[in-house]
Amino acid sequence: MSVPILLPEAHGRAAKHWLSFHYADELIVVERAPKARQVPRMLIKVDPDCRVSVQAPASANDEEVLQALKKRGRWIYQQLRQFRANSAHVTPRQYISGESHYYLGKQHVLKVIEAPADVPQVRLLRGKLEISVRQKKAETVREHLRAWYRVRARDVFNRRLQAVLEQTLWVVDEPPLRIQTMQTQWGSCSPNGRITLNPHLVKTPRECIDYVILHELCHIAEHNHSERFYRLMKQVMPHWEKVKARLDGMAALVLSDLATVEHK
Repeated sequence: MSVPILLPEAHGRAAKHWLSFHYADELIVVERAPKARQVPRMLIKVDPDCRVSVQAPASANDEEVLQALKKRGRWIYQQLRQFRANSAHVTPRQYISGESHYYLGKQHVLKVIEAPADVPQVRLLRGKLEISVRQKKAETVREHLRAWYRVRARDVFNRRLQAVLEQTLWVVDEPPLRIQTMQTQWGSCSPNGRITLNPHLVKTPRECIDYVILHELCHIAEHNHSERFYRLMKQVMPHWEKVKARLDGMAALVLSDLATVEHK
C-alpha cells in the first residue's frame, strides 16, 4: 500500500499530496491535485513533461484513488513512454540558420540575417522563417521569434474562435481571449468564461487549435470534466480524441525551447 507524501508549501497554500504505485519496471508518482471546486469523477492527466496528476472527488479516500490509478496503470505507463520517446528526438534550440521551426503544423527552415542598420523583423517567405537582426545572438533571435509567434497567435486564435463559435450554441457572448505562455497547458477557461491560450499552440495544425478552443468553450457550459462535458466535445468534434493524440505527440517538438527559456 502506498503512503501519501505531503510537501508543505509557503504562505499557507494547500500541501502537495502525492501517491505512488509500481507498474512494470517503473515507480509512477502521481500528484493528487487540490481543487477548489467539486469534481464528479476522477480525471487522470499525464503532461508532456511526464508529470502525472489526478483530480478526484473529495469523498474519495487515497486508497480509492490509488486503486483507480492502478486500473489505468497501463495507459499511464504508455503515455509516459510515448512522451519520453518524443523528447529523446528533440535537440536544444540554437536559433541559427538551418534550424526547423513549426508554424500551423508545418516545419519552416530558419534563416537568420545580420542587418545592423535595419529594424529587426520576422517574415514567413516561401517556406522559410526569415529573421533579420542587428546581431546574430541566439538570445536576440529567440526573443524576436517568440514575439512574432505571439502576434501570429493572437490573430490566428481570434479567427479560429470566430469560426468555431458557430458550433457552440450555448455560448451567448464571445468570450474574452488572453494569450499567456503556460508550461503544462494548451489552454484554460476561468469561472467567468475568459479563455486563455498558450501562444506555442500556434505552432500546431489548425485542427489542434480548434480542438483546444472547443475544449475551453465546452468548459463554459460545464466547468468540470463531467459526462455532459464529454458529450458536448463529441457533439462539436466527434474525432476529438484523435486530434488530442496528435497534439500530445507534437508537444515535445513545439515546446522544446521552454526548458531554457522558461525554466520548465
